[in-house]
Amino acid sequence: MAEPLLRPKSWQVVLEAPDARVEAEFWRELLGLVYRPGQEPPRTPGQVEQPPDWLDLDHPDGTPFLAVQRVDRLRRTTWPEATVPQQLHLDLTLADRAKLEAGHEQVLALGGELRLDRTDDPVEPLRVYVDPAGHTFCLLVG
Repeated sequence: MAEPLLRPKSWQVVLEAPDARVEAEFWRELLGLVYRPGQEPPRTPGQVEQPPDWLDLDHPDGTPFLAVQRVDRLRRTTWPEATVPQQLHLDLTLADRAKLEAGHEQVLALGGELRLDRTDDPVEPLRVYVDPAGHTFCLLVG
C-alpha cells in the first residue's frame, strides 16, 4: 500500500520590504494583527530602533498570519501596467459596500495607494491597492 501524501499546512505569508517596520505596521493596523512577543516597536519616546530584519504578525489568538522580511531593494509592482508584475497578492473581504468605503479610507490613511477601482461592478465590487512596499492586494465585498 502506498504511503499517504504529505500535506503541509499553511503557516504564514511572507512579504519582503525595504523597511520591515513600516510594512508590518501597515498590515498590523489594517488587519488588527499583533506582533509576536518581543517584536513590538520601542515604547520609550525617542528610543531609536535598529531596523529589524524580520517581523511576525499573528492573529490576536496567536495564529500566525504574516511575516515581513527586510530586503535592501524591492521593485514595486507597476500593475496594471506589466513592466513589474504583481508576483503575489492578497484578497481581503469586507461585509458590505459601506465597509468597503470605510476600508478604502483606512488603507489610504495607512499609506496604501489605490491602483484600480471596480466598486461599480454589480457582481464583485472591489478595489486594488499597493501597500507601502508595493505589494498588491484587493479589498472586496464578500
